[in-house]
Amino acid sequence: MLGSMHAWHAIERGHEVVHIERETEARGASVRNFGLVWVSGRAAGDELSTALRARELWEEIGAQVPELGFRPNGSLTVVRTPAELAVARETADRPDAAVRGFELLTADEARRINPALRGEFLGALWCERDGAVEPRTAQRALRARLEVSGRYTFLGGREIREVVGDRAVRDDHGEVHTGDAVVLCTGAWLGGLVRELVPDLPVRRVRLQMMQTAPLGEALTTSVADGDSFRYYPGYAGAGLDALNAGQRQHPTAAEHRMQLLMVQRRDGGLTIGDTHEYDQPFGFDVVEDPYEYLTEVVEGILGRPLPPIRRRWAGVYAQCTDTGRIVHRQQVRDGVWLVTGPGGRGMTCSPAIAETTADTLGL
Repeated sequence: MLGSMHAWHAIERGHEVVHIERETEARGASVRNFGLVWVSGRAAGDELSTALRARELWEEIGAQVPELGFRPNGSLTVVRTPAELAVARETADRPDAAVRGFELLTADEARRINPALRGEFLGALWCERDGAVEPRTAQRALRARLEVSGRYTFLGGREIREVVGDRAVRDDHGEVHTGDAVVLCTGAWLGGLVRELVPDLPVRRVRLQMMQTAPLGEALTTSVADGDSFRYYPGYAGAGLDALNAGQRQHPTAAEHRMQLLMVQRRDGGLTIGDTHEYDQPFGFDVVEDPYEYLTEVVEGILGRPLPPIRRRWAGVYAQCTDTGRIVHRQQVRDGVWLVTGPGGRGMTCSPAIAETTADTLGL
């Protein structure tokens, strides 16, 4: 998605683009995610500003490319304990709460926004600015629209192997590609050429597990998170979170797999549900069942009904900056050649704004 958004901004500014991809279709984290445009938990400062700008861009691009499935559905972070409620209340009282679209709701108020939430909980933190797109089809939709311009060429099934000079690269077919600028959006691929260009790249790989259900049979009108997401996203840091961490232990499975609940409904009615976080390499090559069982229990408690059958389970890997204050690693590695990688779990949300900043930086 990050590469596709760089192509989008270049085409919008009147340039010709050759888009080179290792796979014939997207296979990595850009399709193995929730499709969330997630403003709610972003750290104050540059990260929040980037997410808010990205949210504006997603809506603008979504209006031009309806097949993206962009929808401003907002999110509800459901709280089930007094300690979680305290974090939500503190967050809703902060000076930037209005910018994020935060409002603390009672359980009944939350159910009026999302009637599918019939389980037991104390309340919810509503974020009006959150949205969603369809990750499995978004890149194909963008590519189809870009091709209409007549200035976009997609070359799939090719891997860039070498930077052969200023503004020039060679692919694994032996073909050399030149331009006014080369932007390498390498995703979770951190070896080979990337290691040669930046041996001490401050980026790590993170593995996660997710699942998708059969259609729910009713509308889930918002995206949904649980109180464990407070522990994961930097935007919730504060005295309330400190008290939560000190006084309320995570469920053992959630703690072991560094879990939170995120849930969004797909166009076909199914639910994408996750996720876990694994940081220590080498990663396992299989998916483990305990997290799925735990997530099922949490979701059924919030929905107050059995979960539909699971249709898909998968694992994915994304690249994340090790400097927590950095949104993405953007570095000029040769004259006219830039490496842009490591947005981590912010990639789907922030990619339009990250790409816009790159375009501005390069003077496109």
